[in-house]
Amino acid sequence: MSHVIYRIVQHDDGWAYTVNGVFSEAFRTHAAALAAAKRAAAEQRVPGRTEVIEYETPDGIWHTETAAGIDRPNTDVEDKA
Repeated sequence: MSHVIYRIVQHDDGWAYTVNGVFSEAFRTHAAALAAAKRAAAEQRVPGRTEVIEYETPDGIWHTETAAGIDRPNTDVEDKA
């Protein structure tokens, strides 16, 4: 199972959270960014439906897989501010 860390950082004259180098929108306060990160982390842990997915790889081959709705990552919020 994967592990996702939401980190609270200063960004664009305010605060944001970042996941794997991608920033959220900017928030005016640290508290607002922290609340948004906690909400996003909790939502990511919610199970979904198991579904069949199809996708094409760069070499032009189509693949069909079953994506388990219970295969959700562990999440944490890291706040060093």
